[in-house]
Amino acid sequence: MPALFQVDAFTDTPFSGNPAAVCLLDEARNDGWMQAVAAEMNLSETAFVRPLPEDFELRWFTPTSEVNLCGHATLAAAHVLWETARLATVDDAIFHTRSGRLTARRNADGIELDFPADPTSPLESTEGLEAIVGSPVITACRGREDWLVELASEEAVRGCRPDLTRLAALPARGLIVTARGSGDVDFVSRFFGPAAGIDEDPVTGSAHCTLAGYWSERLGKTEMAARQLSARGGHIGVRLDGKRVALTGKAVIVLRGELEA
Repeated sequence: MPALFQVDAFTDTPFSGNPAAVCLLDEARNDGWMQAVAAEMNLSETAFVRPLPEDFELRWFTPTSEVNLCGHATLAAAHVLWETARLATVDDAIFHTRSGRLTARRNADGIELDFPADPTSPLESTEGLEAIVGSPVITACRGREDWLVELASEEAVRGCRPDLTRLAALPARGLIVTARGSGDVDFVSRFFGPAAGIDEDPVTGSAHCTLAGYWSERLGKTEMAARQLSARGGHIGVRLDGKRVALTGKAVIVLRGELEA
């Protein structure tokens, strides 16, 4: 029977960060079964990990659809492999995914993910965006799948209450709302993805592939500290390295079991 875990990612404190389900497969399963399991888990992402002759296959499903890239569920999957001794603690976790070869490795600050950078380009039209987010928009742009809007302040991001019905109609996976941070945080964000079945994602690793280049250009630095301002909250270390982004965070297992269905 597949082993099943629930892991809080981008945190070292249980019941914070972003929860992901991790299902360790002993054989290939069909897409419909995996989608049904993800709907049953009803978390923003369920990761399915299957051993290959070398390395691992990794796929991610929201409660309604499969996605091309997910940061927190990748971090959670790597953490489970090490914690259950399916992978030696000194070895990198290498995953083959819809976004290519991804690597997770342990370091002094937690787990570092090697992900593809997602450069932004200006949106041709920002009509209606301010009405959707309920706040003045400084800049609006888009990455491969998500739209990004910069607001005036950290407080504006924290208080954002978007119109989710109108947001779901945008031709994008989701909307990243961001602003400059304060104190030891370089920038803050929130992520809304109702079109993917996620009204608000607590901590979104893949969004930071977009945020990395955006804020690196504006702040003039390649290493940054980020915080996602959801109710659960989470911290992400971000380093832009050319066409790649290193995302660093911690994780904690909160549930272990077996999937009998």
